[in-house]
Amino acid sequence: MKIKKFIWPIRVYYEDTDAGGVVFYANYLKFFERTRTEMLRAMGYEQDELMINPGIVFAVRSVQVDYLRSARFNEQIQVSAEVTLVKKASLTFKQLITRGDDVLCTSMIRIACLDALTMRPKAIPENLLELLTNEH
Repeated sequence: MKIKKFIWPIRVYYEDTDAGGVVFYANYLKFFERTRTEMLRAMGYEQDELMINPGIVFAVRSVQVDYLRSARFNEQIQVSAEVTLVKKASLTFKQLITRGDDVLCTSMIRIACLDALTMRPKAIPENLLELLTNEH
């Protein structure tokens, strides 16, 4: 299944917030991670299975985040993931966290594809690349 832009709903739990009742800044990264994992799952790929065959893992290479507004306890937010750049052994995602029409947080996250045993760069499998780059 080709996914142009993937959106995952997340409920803000008490454990996600700081003493002020807003989402702790590092937890936005967790929300981004969960959404990329669910995007892969929706495309038919489980990360634990990818570790075995074809023997790859994905690791964050770089992150740029802009925090614009706060999310608060018990709010329903949406986290999006969109692949903006595909290279042989890396993907760049544009990710947003929104609450309705309000953009709370934006990010650009580069993900490296690594050999699961050596942790060295490894080409993204052709079948996964095809899903990420071909319009259906």
